[in-house]
Amino acid sequence: MLIKPLQRVHPRALDFIQLMRLDRPIGTYLLLWPTLWALWLAAEGVPSIKVLVIFVVGVILMRAAGCVINDYADRNFDGHVSRTRQRPLATGRISAREALILFAILTGLSGLLVLLTNALTIKLAFVGIALAAIYPFCKRFTFYPQVVLGAAFSWAIPMAFAAQAGELPIALWLVFIANLLWTVAYDTEYAMCDREDDLKIGVKSTAILFGEADRLIVGLLQGLTLICLLLVGSRFELGLYYHLGLVAMTLGFAWQQWLIREREPQACLRAFLANHWAGMLVFIGLALDYAMR
Repeated sequence: MLIKPLQRVHPRALDFIQLMRLDRPIGTYLLLWPTLWALWLAAEGVPSIKVLVIFVVGVILMRAAGCVINDYADRNFDGHVSRTRQRPLATGRISAREALILFAILTGLSGLLVLLTNALTIKLAFVGIALAAIYPFCKRFTFYPQVVLGAAFSWAIPMAFAAQAGELPIALWLVFIANLLWTVAYDTEYAMCDREDDLKIGVKSTAILFGEADRLIVGLLQGLTLICLLLVGSRFELGLYYHLGLVAMTLGFAWQQWLIREREPQACLRAFLANHWAGMLVFIGLALDYAMR
């Protein structure tokens, strides 16, 4: 549902806001929190203001770009899915050409931001853009598009280490794997909302692949996420506040399991949305841990 201030925006501008999902920031949050985890770990505390601004703005731009290319890829499918049939590309309010131009502008602006960092970060950025571009098309060919999304949403982690620390320590890949597992878990919850429609139109997802084992596998993925984050805490010598953040994430995962117990679409959507709080609480614990040293 659009927030009230956006209801006063010109209809044409509102179409582009909806296309970029600026009215629905959950994806931005889910991309932002792991990026902030990585920046604080790389800096062993508060990162430089320059790097922080670059990555926060970059997260907003690249999430918007990802939504645009996703809707471009799904423009002939979204009209058949109840949750997405009113999207601007599905209804023709925005043309495919306009969407591609907007995607190019957003990725171009992101590229300009990356140029303000260093050579290693610039090299890594090409992989990030490629992952963002190919993800929406994966659901046509594989039941694992959520894994590709996990890689795309996690690629900011090595980029953050490269920009802040100028290197890629082996330990960062623990953070990468934790976030990839978490992303597959929460995007499976999201895909559970559309499973019946996706089966009808031939779109693939982990929710369809897992079938009746979906809740169990989501729970296993959440458990593995927590194990990886515990290993992150050990490797980076994090203390009480960080681990309290993990306790909060654990409680959040338990709440999500309760929500999806009947696989009701709206409850699955609520479970997906709750992951914002899990990521935020881990970040708060991490930031407090460094601040109290």
